[in-house]
Amino acid sequence: MVRFVLLMFLTVNAYAAESTVDIDTAAKIYQGAAIREQVRASLGAMPEHVRQLFAADTSVRLSDPQLAAVTAAAVRGFRIDVFEAPALQVFAEHLDTATVNKTQAFLGSDSGRRMVAADLALATLGESNIDKVMNGETTAPSTPKRDVIFDKLERATRSTESTVQIFLSMGQAVAVGTAVGSGLDRVAVEERAHKSGEASRAGLEENMRLPMRRFMSYGYRDLSDSDLKHILAFMESPAGKRYVAAYNAALGAGFDAMGRRTGEQLGESLRELALAQMSRPPEDLPPAGIAAPPALLPHTTRPSAAPNP
Repeated sequence: MVRFVLLMFLTVNAYAAESTVDIDTAAKIYQGAAIREQVRASLGAMPEHVRQLFAADTSVRLSDPQLAAVTAAAVRGFRIDVFEAPALQVFAEHLDTATVNKTQAFLGSDSGRRMVAADLALATLGESNIDKVMNGETTAPSTPKRDVIFDKLERATRSTESTVQIFLSMGQAVAVGTAVGSGLDRVAVEERAHKSGEASRAGLEENMRLPMRRFMSYGYRDLSDSDLKHILAFMESPAGKRYVAAYNAALGAGFDAMGRRTGEQLGESLRELALAQMSRPPEDLPPAGIAAPPALLPHTTRPSAAPNP
């Protein structure tokens, strides 16, 4: 029995070793799919998005210096160098050699190259244009047959689930990072953020599915029906499913790291602001009866629009 258990242990570990690839190999797929360029294009707007989320929270009113600290922390946290290391690590862990070979073949095909070019164009579309597309104000001509393909593509790529997961994990990471930076109870904050996120997950996915289909339909408007069928065939294949899982896991890990870094920076800044306020001379303090801005409580809020992964 001991020998059997040992054999099973070695077999599982051997399989695990074979089921992943090294960072350099994963980086080739990462580069071929233009993930860095797509993520980098989304980062410029993130500080303002994060500031708006905190400013819109009616349970906690932040002062102008506190909101400025939120923006500054997001600028330092949402950077491609913070994203890339954890994203590549997780990407490699979710790939295997067979998936890499088939993914490289797909990305090198005419349809694959056109898909990546369309993804890049979407990533650089601009915030106002993205909002118009997702709200249905800007549309692309379509047909019932293409609509069916886009419905299948959206589900095959799990774009809605991935977008919602990124928002939830990023919000939780900001909350935990803020707790660490400001000396709060990390476990309690993490549990509260996780519970809040899970309670809103189903509703977020329901609200995001149609906008994500609109986004995909507009982004791929110049791709032929043949291109779309080729893309769908790959995404629904075993290699494509593993690639999708690896891609989404990598995005999640990278945005989680950026959220955590933002939270840590924010926690430190808020603590410094609190200490500075405590050390102010009496003549600079607000008159009696006027409450000082409350301390920031880590939280996860509902996003108004999805990021472009």
